[in-house]
Amino acid sequence: MELFSDKPGDEGLSGRERRLATIAVMTSTTMAVFDGAMVNIALPQIARALNVTAQAAVWVANGYLLSAAMTLAIFAALGTRFGFRALFVFGLGVFTLASLGCALSSTLPMLAGFRILQGIGGAATLSIAPAILRSVYPNRLLGRILGLNALLIAASTAIAPLLGGTLLSTLGWQWLFAINLPLGLVALLLARRVIPAASLSGREPFDVAGAVLSALMLGALIMTAEAFSSPGKHTMNALVYALIALVSGGAFAWHSLRIPKPLLPPALFASVRFSLAALTSLASFVSQGMTFVALPFLFQSVYGYSAFASALLFTPWPLGIILAAPWAGRLADRHPPAVISTLGLGLFAVGLVLLALLPADPNVWDIGVRSLVCGLGFGFFQSPNNREMLANASRAHSGYASGVLAIMRTFGQCLGAALVGALLSLAGHAQEAHAVHLSLWVAVAATICALLLSLSRTRHSPV
Repeated sequence: MELFSDKPGDEGLSGRERRLATIAVMTSTTMAVFDGAMVNIALPQIARALNVTAQAAVWVANGYLLSAAMTLAIFAALGTRFGFRALFVFGLGVFTLASLGCALSSTLPMLAGFRILQGIGGAATLSIAPAILRSVYPNRLLGRILGLNALLIAASTAIAPLLGGTLLSTLGWQWLFAINLPLGLVALLLARRVIPAASLSGREPFDVAGAVLSALMLGALIMTAEAFSSPGKHTMNALVYALIALVSGGAFAWHSLRIPKPLLPPALFASVRFSLAALTSLASFVSQGMTFVALPFLFQSVYGYSAFASALLFTPWPLGIILAAPWAGRLADRHPPAVISTLGLGLFAVGLVLLALLPADPNVWDIGVRSLVCGLGFGFFQSPNNREMLANASRAHSGYASGVLAIMRTFGQCLGAALVGALLSLAGHAQEAHAVHLSLWVAVAATICALLLSLSRTRHSPV
């Protein structure tokens, strides 16, 4: 396989070491994807098992998301400071041990506490995973490995509901967490052996004030999105969280410009192409987040499909990513990544328009084909855009760039989900079908915004 072949002058690790490092990184990514997707479908069973309300059980999911979001920027900086291997092993160890704690939990506070620890461990690995791949692969293979990573995430997303449903029906919700133990141990052994350990700036002072402000800003943004998804009595809470996010964000930006070694160096955004790629990623994940929340309501509440049938109707989307991502990665290594990702966004927008125009009583094949077009478009967009971000940051800043990539993905999906929640709440049950279709059209608008941002970067010369 060319990914693991060696050529004279290649940067990074040897082919054999690349293979082992890839297994370690992708195993941790699979764990994180499985964990998020499977836990969400288990919340009703967890609520019954722990004798708590459904609203309280939601914090099993929210605690993970909140702690991960608040620490993404911090871990991106720590990866550059102490080296990728130390941080990756730390994060993977915390995630694996917290998974054991989740599996053994007997109360909601205990489970939610271990989920918060899981989120911290997951943030440590996910924030630097693309940077690790860049550090171990030569530039000539960067697009291909990022395409393979996108393929893995899509496949895991497709398999997770079926695997989660099987575990829930046969072994119980605890096994959703226990399954991480053997995977985590294998990844830990490989990571300690092959992931580069070099420290780039370990002796420099750490930006504690920037870390606190970034955590406050990112946490408040997540809480704002959560509160806006349930308007009414939560509107005032949403405004308070939004104010906290605005003030702390402004303070973070002001602070970062005043000190020599900030948490996220402003120089990272000096590349116009990097900044545009980051904004494009944010807008595209807003669109994807909206669609992923709106479609289950469309399939179940409007078309009357069961929950299991709805999960199957989702399958063509990740299948499209699986088909497109490897080719997109190869093309991005040979042609301008911005062009490939822009074409992918165009196809993604076409697919979303097709979904928004679904008739009142479509057949399964019609839904599947339209979803497949969305998956193909997103598959051709994602890995070239990620390559564009990483390639337009210096290797010294690759850890920071990887963290920005994770932040854009996380907050894009959260904002998209919150927008759908707000539209559904404002519309009420009687107008649910209208709110769902409106959500899909807003997703189309977000994709067009991403498309325009992506087009604008083609006018700037690569760094």
